Amino acid sequence: MKIPKLLLKQLYNFGSLENVRGGVRFSVKNRLSDAKLSGIEGIRINDDLIPNDRLHLSFVAEEKKQSLSGADITVKKPLVFPVGRTVVIEAKGVSVDDGKQSIEIAFDAQPFGTLAFSVEDAIGQSLDKGVTVPYDKDNNYGRGVIRKRNRFIEKFSGAKPKHITKYSIDPKETQGNIENFTGVAQIPLGIAGPLTVHGEYAKGDYLVPLATTEGTLVASYNRGIKLLNLSGGVKCTVVDDQMQRAPVFIFDSAREARDFRAWVDEHFAQIAAEAEATTRVGKLLSIDTYMASKFAYLRFNYYTGDAAGQNMVGRATFAACSWILEQVDTVRRFYLESNLATDKKASQVNIMRTRGKRVIAEAVIPRDALIQNMRVDPETLHYHANVANVGAFLSGANNNGCHSPNAITAIFIATGQDVANVSESSAGIVYTEVTEERDLYISITLPSLIVATYGGGTSLPTQRECLELMGCRGRDKVRKFTEIVAGAVLAGELSLAAAISSLDWVSSHEQYGRNR
Repeated sequence: MKIPKLLLKQLYNFGSLENVRGGVRFSVKNRLSDAKLSGIEGIRINDDLIPNDRLHLSFVAEEKKQSLSGADITVKKPLVFPVGRTVVIEAKGVSVDDGKQSIEIAFDAQPFGTLAFSVEDAIGQSLDKGVTVPYDKDNNYGRGVIRKRNRFIEKFSGAKPKHITKYSIDPKETQGNIENFTGVAQIPLGIAGPLTVHGEYAKGDYLVPLATTEGTLVASYNRGIKLLNLSGGVKCTVVDDQMQRAPVFIFDSAREARDFRAWVDEHFAQIAAEAEATTRVGKLLSIDTYMASKFAYLRFNYYTGDAAGQNMVGRATFAACSWILEQVDTVRRFYLESNLATDKKASQVNIMRTRGKRVIAEAVIPRDALIQNMRVDPETLHYHANVANVGAFLSGANNNGCHSPNAITAIFIATGQDVANVSESSAGIVYTEVTEERDLYISITLPSLIVATYGGGTSLPTQRECLELMGCRGRDKVRKFTEIVAGAVLAGELSLAAAISSLDWVSSHEQYGRNR
C-alpha cells in the first residue's frame, strides 16, 4: 500500500526532539489507521544509524505505561499501533547540538508494508523552568502538577486563586480539550423555554440552556419563546450541511493552474477515495476551484456527521493533497489552507456557499398575539425591519437581524461548541412580511452555523449535561440540535425587534440588565 511521502511525514511529532540523559528522544503518532509495527528497519539521526538494541520505545496502552527495546519488535512479536497512539522513541548514546537536525525513520507495519520517511526537527534553547508554567510530560492532568500551577500563579501574579480552583469535573476528562489545566471559568447558566419546534429532526418541546453574563438575555429569549409557542411553535429546516478545507496549489503560469483544475475534476473519485480513507464518517461531497493569477484554490466540501469536522476535514484534505502531489509534477508550491475556507472568520463565500449547517427558522405570528404580548403591530415591526435593512447594508454587516450571535454564543458555551465558530455562525438573514390576514411572517436564515453533538468539547461533563437536557447528546443528533438552535435564535429576533420597535428596549435593560 503506497502512502504519499507528505502524509508519512505527519507521523512525526514536530517539536518533540530533545536531549535527555544518555540520549536523544522524539515521538511519532499514528495518524493513518490501525496498524502493527513488525520491525524497525533503521533510524538515523544526522546520518548516524542507531542499532535497534539502543532504541527504547515507550507508550501508554490501556491506561498503563509500557516500554520495550527496538530489538524486541518482530513479525512474531509486533507492537500494536492503533490510530491516535503516540510512541516515544529514545536513542541511547546519542547527543545533538541545538539547531536543525535530520532524522530518517524506516519501519515495517501491517498492513502497509515498509514505510520510510525523513524529517528535519530542531532542538531549541530551554527556558528556565522557574519562570514557566509547570508542566509534567507524563501526567500533566494530575492533581500534583495542577497544585504546582496554582502556586506558580500566586507567586508570579500575586493573586490567590479562589474560585477557579473549585470544580466537580475530573481534570483528566479535559485532556484533548485544553492544555495546562488549572481550573475552571464559571459562567452563569440560565434555562429558557420550553420551545415548541416543528422540525424534521426536532419535533416537540425543548429547553434551551444559555451560558452568559449578559443581563436580560435569558428573559428576552423566554419572551420570544412564549410568543412563538402562542403562535403554534417555530418551523425549522436544515437545507445544507458541509464543512470545508481550502488548499492552494501554485504553478509557473495561469495556464498550468487552469489545466490542473480540469485534472482535479477528472480525478474527483480518486481524490475522494484518498480523503475518505482517513475518516469513518466524513464524505467528500464536491470540490470548488477558484482561479487567480497562477494559483488554483480548491475548496473541499465534506459531510462530517455529528462532528463540527474542522480537524476531520483537515486530515482528510491533507491525505488527498498528498496523493495529488504524487500525481501532478507541475505544482511548484502547496499550502493546506489558503484562507478561502475562512475558518473562524466571517465571509461572503460562507454566506453564499454554506459552512457548517444552513438552517432556516420561520413562523407566522398572529396579529393579536403580537400586539397583546409585545405591544407592537405587524406593520410597525415590518417597517422597522426594512429600515434596519438599510442600516445593515450601510454598515457592511453580515447580518441584517438584531442579535442572533447572542443565542448562538450562549448555547455554544453551554454545550461545548467551539466558541470561535461564532465568527462564521454570526451571519444571519432576516425576512419579514405582513400576510394577507395582517399577521406577521418572520424567518431567519443561518447560512453557516457550525455545531456538533459529538467530539470536541461536547463530551465534557457540564457540556454533556446541557446537551442531554435538550435530548441532543451523541450521534445522529446534530441536525436536531441545529433546528433547536435556529428556533431559539428566531425567538430572540422577535423579542428584541419588538422591544426596539415599541421603544421598550432601554427600560428592559434598566430592569433586568444592571449589575451595580
